[in-house]
Parts: sequence; C-alpha cells; structure tokens
Amino acid sequence: MQRVIELHRIERVEDWLLHLGEDDDLPYEEEIIRNPYSVKCWMRYIEFKQNGPKSTLNMIYERALKELPGSYKLWYNYLRERRKQVKGKCITEPIYEEVNNCHERALVFMHKMPRIWLDYCQFLVSQCKITRSRRTFDRALRALPVTQHPRIWPLYLRFVRNLPLPETAIRVYRRYLKLSPENAEEYIDYLRSVGRLDEAAVRLGAVVNDESFVSKEGKSNYQLWHELCDLISQNPDKVTSLNVGAIIRGGLTRFTDQLGKLWCSLADYYIRSGHFEKARDVYEEAILTVVTVRDFTQVFDSYAQFEESMIAAKMETTAEMGQDEDDDVDLELRLARFEQLIARRPLLLNSVLLRQNPHNVHEWHKRVKLYEGNPRQIINTYTEAVQTVDPMKATGKPHSLWVSFAKFYEENEQLDDARTIFEKATKVSYKQVDDLAAVWCEYGEMELRHENYEQALRILRKATAIPSKKAEYFDASEPVQNRVYKSLKVWSMLADLEESLGTFQSTKAVYDRIIDLRIATPQIIINYAMFLEEHNYFEESFKAYERGIALFRWPNVYDIWNTYLTKFIDRYGGKKLERARDLFEQALDGCPAKFAKTIYLLYAKLEEEYGLARHAMAVYERATQAVETEERHHMFNIYIKRAAEIYGVTYTRAIYQKAIEVLPDEHARDMCQRFADMESKLGEIDRARAIYSYCSQICDPRVTAHFWQTWKEFEIRHGNEDTIREMLRIKRSVQATYNTQVNFMSSQMLKATTSTENFTLLAVMRIRMSDLAPGQMGIDDMKMLEQKAQQLAAEAELDKPKPKEKILFVRSDTSRSELAELSKQANPDEIDIDDDDDDDEDQGPDEVQLEQKSVPTAVFGGLKDD
Repeated sequence: MQRVIELHRIERVEDWLLHLGEDDDLPYEEEIIRNPYSVKCWMRYIEFKQNGPKSTLNMIYERALKELPGSYKLWYNYLRERRKQVKGKCITEPIYEEVNNCHERALVFMHKMPRIWLDYCQFLVSQCKITRSRRTFDRALRALPVTQHPRIWPLYLRFVRNLPLPETAIRVYRRYLKLSPENAEEYIDYLRSVGRLDEAAVRLGAVVNDESFVSKEGKSNYQLWHELCDLISQNPDKVTSLNVGAIIRGGLTRFTDQLGKLWCSLADYYIRSGHFEKARDVYEEAILTVVTVRDFTQVFDSYAQFEESMIAAKMETTAEMGQDEDDDVDLELRLARFEQLIARRPLLLNSVLLRQNPHNVHEWHKRVKLYEGNPRQIINTYTEAVQTVDPMKATGKPHSLWVSFAKFYEENEQLDDARTIFEKATKVSYKQVDDLAAVWCEYGEMELRHENYEQALRILRKATAIPSKKAEYFDASEPVQNRVYKSLKVWSMLADLEESLGTFQSTKAVYDRIIDLRIATPQIIINYAMFLEEHNYFEESFKAYERGIALFRWPNVYDIWNTYLTKFIDRYGGKKLERARDLFEQALDGCPAKFAKTIYLLYAKLEEEYGLARHAMAVYERATQAVETEERHHMFNIYIKRAAEIYGVTYTRAIYQKAIEVLPDEHARDMCQRFADMESKLGEIDRARAIYSYCSQICDPRVTAHFWQTWKEFEIRHGNEDTIREMLRIKRSVQATYNTQVNFMSSQMLKATTSTENFTLLAVMRIRMSDLAPGQMGIDDMKMLEQKAQQLAAEAELDKPKPKEKILFVRSDTSRSELAELSKQANPDEIDIDDDDDDDEDQGPDEVQLEQKSVPTAVFGGLKDD
C-alpha cells in the first residue's frame, strides 16, 4: 500500500514538472514530498523561487499554507509578498481585493497575532476604505487580549485624527480614555483643534479636579487650571456646559498666589460675553481684595486697558453714526471714570500694602498724606489706624500714629480734642516703654508750645508717679504703664522743666529721685552737680559726684571723675590737698590705661602747683607705667620736660635711661639721640659717645640713616680719627648683624632710597657681594679699608703742621655751663668729612682730613701760662 502511495506522488511531481516545464524544482519538490510539514523545506523552496514569476511564488505559498495553515512565518511572509506585489498600483484594481481576502483567510488562523492585524489595518487605511478600516480596527481590539491593545490604539487614533469626521474620532477617543485616562491631554488638544471647545473645557475641568492626575507633558495643576480659565474666558459663546464664574472663583480660593491672572480671566469672560458692567464690578472687587503688589499691578493695568478700550469704542461708534447729546454724556462719563481710576491708583496701592500688613505704621502715615486737604478723611484714617494697628505686631513706631493724630487737632486749634487723644494714647498697651514715654513727652511739649507750663509740669509729674504695682523696667510680662516711672526720657524732660520752671527744692528732689531709682546716666549726674554749683551748693554738688561715682564703673565713670576733679581743684586749690590726693588715688584705683593719662596729668599739675615737687615727679613716674603703650613716649617727654624745669637737666638722666629700656625701638632711638645731645651740651662727650654706641645696636644703617649721620656729625665736632674709625667699625658690625638673612637684606635694600651724591652701581655691587658672603669677601674688603685708612692717616700726619710743643689733654676746671656755651658756638675750623654712609662702608675714612689748631687758653684755665 505504501508503495502505491509513493508511486502516486511521483506521478504528481512529474505532472507538476511537465506543467511548469522546469527541471530545477525537482530536488525541492522531492524534499517537500518527503517532509510536507517542514517549514524549512517550504522556505527553502520559496527562497529559491523568489526571483521567479509571482504567480508561481504565490502558488507555492498557497500549497505550503494548505499543508501548514497555522504557520505564522509562512502567513507573515506570504502577506508581505502580496502587499509588495500591489504596491504602486491603483487602489481600484481587483488585485487589492484579492490581497484583502488573503488577509481575511490569514486572520482565521492568526487572529491572536497583533502584527497581522496591524499590517492589515494599515493596508486598508492606505486603500482609503474608512468604514472597513474602522471595523477592522474594532475587530482587532475585540480579538486581541487587552495587554496587546496599546499596539493597536496609536495607529487607530492616528487614523481617526486624519479623518474629516470629528464625531468618529471623538467616539474613538472616548473609548480609548476609558482604558487610558492619563492621555486626556491628547484628547483635549484634539478637541481644541477641531473646535469642540465645550467638551474640551469639560474634559479639562475633570482633569483639574482629579488630584491623582499626572500630566505627561509635565504641567502642574495650576498650569492646567490656567489653561482652563483662558479657554472658558476667551470663548464664552462656545463653552456652555460649565459655570465659568464658579470655576474661576474656585481657583481664587485655591491658588492664592496667582490671584491677578484669575481675576483678569474672570473679567475677560464677562467682557467677551458683553457684560461690561459685570466686568467693571469684577475689576473693582479685585483691586479691593488682592494683597500683593504684583497682582494689583496686573489687575489695575487690565482695568485701565478695559476703560481705554471702552472709550475708544465709544468714540469710533460716535464717529460712524453721528453724535448726539446722549453720546456726549456717555463719553464724558467714561472719561470721568478713567480719570478717577488713574487718580485713585496711589490710594489703592496703599490699601493693598495695608491689606498685606495692616500693622505697618509707615503705610498708615502715607495714607494720611494721600488724603491731604480732606480733614474728614484724615480723621477717619487716623481713627481706623489706631484701632487696627496692634502695638505688639506693629512695624514701626505705633505711638507716632497717636502723636500725629493729636498734632493734627493741635494744628487745627482744637486743643481739647488733642488732649483727649493724648489721654487715650497713654492708656494703650505698647510693646516698649519708650513708646509710652514718647507719648508723655509729646504731651508735655504740646502744652509747652501753648505756654501752659503748669499743665506741662503736671503731666510729667503724673507720668513719673510711682504706680500702685511696681515693676522692673525690662519685665515684659507687666504693662508699660507700670514701668514708665523708670523711663529716663520722661525724668530728663521733667528735670529740665523743673530747672526752668520749678523751685530749687523741687528740682533737687527730681534729681535725687532719678539717682534713687538707679536710672541716672553720667550726664544726669554732671547736670545735677552743675545745677547745685550754680546755686552755690558746692559741697552738695561734690556729694552728687560721689553718688554718681558709686553708681557707675569704668569707663562710664570717666566723665564724672574728670569733671569732679577739675571742679574740686578749681574750688579749693591747695586748701584741701590731702582730700584732693585721696580723690585722685581713688580715681586711679582700677582706672583703665586708656583713661589714665588725663587723670595723671591733672594729678601732677595739682602737686606742682600746690604740693611737693617730688610728689609730682612720683606721679609722672607712675603715669609712664600706667598709660597705654602708644602713649608712653609722649608721657616720658612730658616727664622729662617737667623734671628738667624743676630739678635741672642732670635729673633727667635716670628718666632717659628708664625710657630707653621701656620704650619700643623707634621711640628708644629718639630718646637716645636726645639723651646724647643733652650730654654733649653738658660737655660729657664720653657719655654721649657711649649712648650713641648703645643706640647703634638697634639702628639698621639702611633704615635709620639719620641716626648714623647725627653720630658722624657728633664725631666730627668732638672726636678724632680713632673715634671715627671706631664708629665706622661699629656701623659695619651692626650692618653685618642685620644682613644675616638674605631676604631681610633684599627687602630693606628695596626700601632704601639713594640720597647721596657718590652712590654708584659699583658700590651697590660691592655691598651686595660683601653682604652675601660675609665670611669671604667681607673680611678682605675690611682689611683693604683698614690698610687704606692707615695709609691716609700716615699721609695726614706728614701734612700736619708741627706744633712748637706737645699738647696734652687734661681735665679742665671750666664749669659745665661754660662747656655748654662753647659747644653751642659755631666752630669755623671743624673737621669736614664729605663721604656718605655708603662710602664709609666700602672705602673707610679715606676722605677724612684732620687739621690741628692751637687750643684756646681758656680751655686749660690756670694750668698753663699765657
């Protein structure tokens, strides 16, 4: 039986080959006969016949699908091949329908394959078969599981959006949004594009009310709300399903930070609807309720633009249709409205700021100024301000409102009303005591301006009266009325009034009360003492100073001590010297160095004028240690000057020595030069030279050239070549000491300025080389300088005139005063050395020329005959 089947198949193949007339298909046919259910065998055969006739290829596909109707691969390739064959042909040709039938046959087996549905639907769309395409899309959605629908919907929606049938697309979108509500924005955009604004507004409203909605375009809920407001306000004739006013007012309560745009949208809705009076009411309501300047600016600008457009429209209508009396009245009314709106702007803006912060005192004052010239409005504004502003929350000084209110009545000569305002102001619970004190002071000053002096005193006495319940000044838990009795501001004004209008006893009682309350300041103490002194109560004034000193510490007590000591000395002089000394010692006990100088100088002056000189010197000596470091130099100068005037110049040697030890280098150098100059004037040349030598250790030759020049001039007048050589040796030694660090040397050389005539580049190079290598070239240069100096000295010895007899230098009996006078006289034959500091450093005393002259007889006194 099997043999018969094989023979039958062979006959069929031979018939097929005879029909086709090709022998190349035989191997594929035989393979198919052996494996009729193998997709690979059919695909190899199809691939072999790919370039053959399309009818043959389709027949092979049909044979394969007859054997394997459930093969997705065969169906997919077959359908793709059939679509390629009809590409470029007219859609009315029958072949298109054949391909459609092939797709239908394929869907019998492949109805769960979304790719087959997508290709079929797209193929039908390309044929412009609208109804068949729509139904095919619907069949695909019914056939496929819901998880595969996202592959169908994009093509389906693109298809219906391109149709000129909005109703079809809307119905498809409604079905689509039931499964994918998150894509509502796409539907809304389509509705707006086709002019279905009513449904778009409804959908957008639903989106805005859905708190769980997340925009795929990244829009916030406020942006969606703003789009809704624009949509419904700009299209009032097309959006009929929504209550526009309720929606926008709901947004006003929901988005309080964007009130300006929402109010403008609501007004725009009424304007486009033709309800101009309602729009104006909305604008008025908006500018009276917004709380930010930005929102106010938006609403006001929109309002002003609306009024301008109304005026322009009325003028155009009048120009076209002619003008009558009613039109003129209407136009004038609109112009008046616009002008009034512009004039109200500052006041409206002020109202916005006050709504933003009703406790802003400054804005209330500005509001009063805006009503200038309208007394009734000013009174109403002040009344509203003092009732609205809470002193505990106020920004600014709340008492200034009460004071300004009272001054307004005072300026209008209504003193009784002003007093009433002040009386009410004194009962307000202010945050600070100073506010209430300022009210009392202003109340008193008003009475003074109208010469009601007794009334002013009565008011301030009432303000400073001790309340039934005492409280500390800074106790915030107590009302300010219980603490104002400790306000120095009120007490100071009362003291001034008592001095001017009251009696001595009443004024004294006020000052005593201030001190007893421990609220006095140094100035109050001084004023009290000066008041007592004016009435010749000197001891009482000193007691006032003492009480003030007991109240304060340094540095606040400085002014009291300074005034007290000055007044005491002026009063008693040297009559009560011990008491004055005790006062000074008491003042200096614990006195900071910053304030010690003045008191020490006053103390020393007292001792000089009325006490002992040695006590004054002791005070000066204490002062040099007690004052600040910056003032010690000045203090030592005063000390030296006073010591020289009292005890003579020689007494200052110990002072100079101590000053040099204590003062810093820059001041010590000055002291050394003055000390040496004094010794040279006294004839103590060796002492002066020793001082110069000691001071040279702190004098860098490159920085303190003046010192070395002074020493050189000193040696020229009083020394010889040995002393000059010694000076130059010391100078080189000091310079080498300061040049141990190369960086220091470089910085000092940059600061040094060339002021000598013979300073050359060679000298600079030699100095730098010797400084940088003090162990090598510096020693050689020093030896060369010493040799040259010796040579010059020998030549000078040969050139000197020979004296008749040897001159011996012995101590003379000439008094120091005579030596000082001689030192002051100009010496026409003094030694003239023209070298500068730098030449001295490099060349030694090669230019020193010493001349000898006969010594005057007065020098030797009685030791030598004439």
